[in-house]
Amino acid sequence: MIVVTGASGNVGRPLVEALAAAGEKVTAVSRNPLSHDLPEGARHVRADLADPSTLGPALEGAEALFLLLAGELLGGGAPATEVLAAAREAGVRRVVLLSSQINATRPDALSHGRLREFEEAVRGSGLDFTILRPGGFASNAYAWIESVRTQRTVIAPFADVALPVVDPADISAVAAVVLREDGHAGQTYELTGPAAVTPREQAAALAEALGEEVGFVELTRAQAREHMARFMPEPVIDGTLDILGEPLPAEQRVSPDVERLLGRPAGSFADWAKRNAPAFA
Repeated sequence: MIVVTGASGNVGRPLVEALAAAGEKVTAVSRNPLSHDLPEGARHVRADLADPSTLGPALEGAEALFLLLAGELLGGGAPATEVLAAAREAGVRRVVLLSSQINATRPDALSHGRLREFEEAVRGSGLDFTILRPGGFASNAYAWIESVRTQRTVIAPFADVALPVVDPADISAVAAVVLREDGHAGQTYELTGPAAVTPREQAAALAEALGEEVGFVELTRAQAREHMARFMPEPVIDGTLDILGEPLPAEQRVSPDVERLLGRPAGSFADWAKRNAPAFA
């Protein structure tokens, strides 16, 4: 049995589907009821990583655990060591943590303290562990849905600063590999797309996918900060803008890990845009 937390999201949902398709028994874990049907071979259990006492039914019979922290958990919840202790007591032998590239490139980033705590906890858990550190997600472009739908325009800062954003489907595919295969214990993998791409280039990829012109309006840093303050905690905003506007060389580097683990090139942003074009139509 493989347990997948965060099973309703952009990574967890396709991961459950991939594992079930491979013939694995899967427990999909989320705090709320799922809004979609599960594939054959999968079951759903409501539980909350913020409260390890709820994890018992989800972990029953589990051999492997995929840990994905929801955004709101990055700032609080039970100690990570309690989550790992619950997994160990349930008989889990293998744990895969979805962390972030930022833990390597900006180890003091306020937004990622919770993930650093979990990295330390899995390393000290006594379990076979693998840590996945993706860069920025291609699916962050969903933030442009409203402006693309209503104005056929992308509105974003730093129009010509490129980052190798990763397709969440590739993260799921890599997670499925390391959850099922031996040989990954103690490893940390960095997951990126196949090439760095700018926001302006992403807008052009969306235009190609939609078959319609999509314009681009560049925000200043101050304008972007004002916009982000509507939905992002104040201490996190400047760090996020630093990454988007002044990325470190390591954050712009293309990692070979996706291709090495999957035996195929990582998916491009254009691939992601074609697959998700209906969301922007």
